[in-house]
Amino acid sequence: MTSRYPQSPTVVLTGAASPRGIGQATANYLAERGWNVGVIDLDDSESKTVAQTIAATYGVKAFGVGADVVDDSAVRAAFDVLESELPQVVALVNLAGVSSPDPYLEVSTEEWDRVIGINLTGVHHVTRRAAQTMARHGVGRIVSLSSVSAQRGGGTYSKAAYSAAKAGVIGLTRAAARELGAFGITVNAIAPGPIDTDIMGGPLTEERKRRMAADGVLDRIGEPRDVAAAVSYLISEDAGFVTGHTLNVDGGLYMH
Repeated sequence: MTSRYPQSPTVVLTGAASPRGIGQATANYLAERGWNVGVIDLDDSESKTVAQTIAATYGVKAFGVGADVVDDSAVRAAFDVLESELPQVVALVNLAGVSSPDPYLEVSTEEWDRVIGINLTGVHHVTRRAAQTMARHGVGRIVSLSSVSAQRGGGTYSKAAYSAAKAGVIGLTRAAARELGAFGITVNAIAPGPIDTDIMGGPLTEERKRRMAADGVLDRIGEPRDVAAAVSYLISEDAGFVTGHTLNVDGGLYMH
């Protein structure tokens, strides 16, 4: 099979500016393996700083742009900038997201719209823009972050609004995979279980980690690197026959 991957591919990641998040860990993991990196996050200055550090550390090309993924025009403008600054975009990783612990009977309309907007509509905005470029080149890899909460109906820190948004990501992943396959684009999702980041109400204590791990079959919760490694495979050239799939990285929390 003739390779359509350029010699120096670029991956764009949303939500990669947070220092203890999955996004930044994944950006570093991929840069270490030779990917050029585009960063889209809310804060333009932080996005640029993260990208500059990545470029200096790993000797790859990197560039950061600030954009709110809920704003389609801002996403398109940010992507235009990244494409002008970096080699061919081959992969997109949708990692921008927010948690939401509000119980269903108490969740406000504003909170519902905020969570759906960032966690689902934002994924749509970035995915569509990236896919338009990938389709022209005849190759692309798109990976979006869902959650085990989508599959279990919650049961973790976040509740109904978050679970609904992340279930929507799985549906969007499958539908986009079906439509974009003809253009050489694969579309997959990752459903993490509890991961040691600050998104679940701040830093996790050792006791809280033990309680979370008890729901799975392994004796620990996940690390950002666990998700980064899964992303690395799904955006690789070798994963070209994997599409429409949701890969659980959850320590056995949800088996199906």
